[in-house]
Amino acid sequence: MDAAAETRLERAWWLRVAAVLLAPRAVFAALRDDSDEAARARQEPISAIVGLAGIAGVLSTPVARHLLDDTSVGTIVVPVWAFIGGAVYGIALYWALGLLLYAAVRRLGSLGSYRRARHVLAYAALPLALSLVTLWPARIAVYGNDLFRSEGTDHGAGDAVFNALNLAFVAWSLSLLVIAVRAVHGWTWQRALTAAAGAAALPVLVVLASLF
Repeated sequence: MDAAAETRLERAWWLRVAAVLLAPRAVFAALRDDSDEAARARQEPISAIVGLAGIAGVLSTPVARHLLDDTSVGTIVVPVWAFIGGAVYGIALYWALGLLLYAAVRRLGSLGSYRRARHVLAYAALPLALSLVTLWPARIAVYGNDLFRSEGTDHGAGDAVFNALNLAFVAWSLSLLVIAVRAVHGWTWQRALTAAAGAAALPVLVVLASLF
């Protein structure tokens, strides 16, 4: 494949990032192409999604609520910690949850690769990445540094609303995962739901435990 063709293919996969939110079935059906060329072309958007979703993930953990408990720690530690921790968190989950998804679909008869399972997972995680640039700016605007202090003002009804919205983004990603598995494999809804549930059950429990 020449350089121009590679550039067009890369651009197409960047455009599909937005299309996941509007026409997810078509995007996930395109993931049936597991050629090396297609995999390379979608590597950059996948890296971006995984990184943003990872940052949103670490900000939702109990650890984030105690970052500024020590008054000697400056606020600059929050974005640095979120960026570095989010990158590590996102990459670790990308590989680990990708393996769980791969194992789940293989048990149900898939002949697809581990790489494709990871790519399916990454594109399904787009709502989590979206929450970082929509939900979290609003949450920080309301509570500021109190979000990162155990004795802050980020409690009560307002916090419950933000937690519910956070769960909505998680549910959105899970629904996309079911759509993705169905579109990639051509399975029934029941079979796709079984595979997605097998991969996501443990992570969902971890997320719920971190929120409440």
